[in-house]
Amino acid sequence: MSLPPKQKRSKRDVAVALSYRPERGDAQPRVVASGKGALAREILDLAFAADVKVREDADLVEVLAAVDVDSLIPLEALMAVAEILTYVYRANARLTPEAAS
Repeated sequence: MSLPPKQKRSKRDVAVALSYRPERGDAQPRVVASGKGALAREILDLAFAADVKVREDADLVEVLAAVDVDSLIPLEALMAVAEILTYVYRANARLTPEAAS
């Protein structure tokens, strides 16, 4: 579930942005941004503005927020992230013109 960009969020909010580009040789997803409070809101606002899929998962973000930026995600989070990426890829496929053919 994602929050609309203008909805008020608490100062305890945490956001983590991941990148996974196998076509560029990525072996697994990595953390590319992480923040709390105002920085988390900025990460989310940028994601919504770029029409990036956002998933709300308090347990997963707690694990991922402990990972250094530009580091691969830990193995204990890999299954959850794989499920999210599957959802994102399927959602993106439904939005492309090729998927409509």
